[in-house]
Amino acid sequence: MAMASNSMKEAYSPPYLWRLLFTGLSFFLFGLGGVFLTLVGYPLVNLLCRDPLKKRELVRSLIHNIFRLFVEFMRFTGVLTYSVKHRERLGRPGQMVIANHPSLIDVVVLIAFTRNANCVVKESLWHNTFMRGTLRAAGYISNNASMEMFDDTVTALKEGQTLIIFPEGTRTIPGEMPKFHRGAAAIALRGAKMITPVVIRVRPTTLTKAEPWYNIPQRRPNFSFTVGEDINPQDFAVNNSTPIASRKLDAYLHSYYAQELTKNE
Repeated sequence: MAMASNSMKEAYSPPYLWRLLFTGLSFFLFGLGGVFLTLVGYPLVNLLCRDPLKKRELVRSLIHNIFRLFVEFMRFTGVLTYSVKHRERLGRPGQMVIANHPSLIDVVVLIAFTRNANCVVKESLWHNTFMRGTLRAAGYISNNASMEMFDDTVTALKEGQTLIIFPEGTRTIPGEMPKFHRGAAAIALRGAKMITPVVIRVRPTTLTKAEPWYNIPQRRPNFSFTVGEDINPQDFAVNNSTPIASRKLDAYLHSYYAQELTKNE
């Protein structure tokens, strides 16, 4: 009976109009959070702290906690459910966290569960009046595909930062397997102590590429984040030149995600 009750509880989905209302409110609050960080959060940190590294840590902590509240708000209001398996594996020095990218809010959830993380973010956000100041203060890195981006990511990892990166560079097309840019493997080989893969599943799909926020599914989506075991990038460098090691690591990551995403859970 207990198992049946749990199953019924998990299957329950709030009414469509309720979820549509709170999905819209969630997007409004997210924008409001960006304004708060720019006009209040960052200036306050800047006023109270002069040390650049401490300032960066405080801004990242502020973003981490605001994102955690945002995710919990969406869960509490019935917009979505989520699970994060092996979250204790996130947030270690020199760790490169990679993930597939099925939905708009993947990065929000990952930052919400990873303390003091650096992140490679969309270049367009650096032109957003309400975001660019906070992004710079947090030390985040633009995905502008430049050599400067490459050098910044390698430096961040060598400094012992945790770096979150989506190797696809954009959201996965529904029904297709992730296609990673090889630059992620090259960055890992040059700077990461370990690669930690995160497999993200969203059922039913929502907030996919080119999908408007109001096009919500008929039932509440579940976001499942599975943090895998570490991959040592240097295992691929043994007796291999850097370009060959990069190709082998990239092929391994594609194979890993193809296998994991076709598993039944």
